[in-house]
Amino acid sequence: MKTIYIVRHAKSSWKYEGVSDIDRPLKQRGIHDAHLMSKYLAKKMDRPDVFISSVANRALHTSVIFCQNFNYPFSNLQIKKELYSFSDGYLVKTVKALDDSFNSAIIFSHDHGINTFVNKFGSKPIAHVTTCGVIGIRFDEKHWKNIKKGKTILAEFPKNLK
Repeated sequence: MKTIYIVRHAKSSWKYEGVSDIDRPLKQRGIHDAHLMSKYLAKKMDRPDVFISSVANRALHTSVIFCQNFNYPFSNLQIKKELYSFSDGYLVKTVKALDDSFNSAIIFSHDHGINTFVNKFGSKPIAHVTTCGVIGIRFDEKHWKNIKKGKTILAEFPKNLK
């Protein structure tokens, strides 16, 4: 069995002029939501075997907060520039390329790719993954490269915890 957790980065700020999209920081609300979600999930589920983040500042900051609250070593956090994409193509490639020694993984990425991925591979239709939303999908497979349709085992959003 393989389990993937997909996290949409927390709420980012648009207030800084001249900051490129990849460098946009989290808003205070985003920081709060990332702590809220990660503390809640750290009590509810086992820590994933590997944490992987998009290179974008907002995704990276979200992943660092999750690492902290899951007690996952920052030095083991994998950062992939390919995940800074707004289609599910790189997300699918990243998941299917995971080392089979990992039975679970958590990936921090972006809006459109996540929505497409969770609806393509999960069993529960999800209209929109909000910022800092976390979707878990379990696959009855031994190898990541073979994943097809899985079972949605988690759909959690910050608004449900407030």
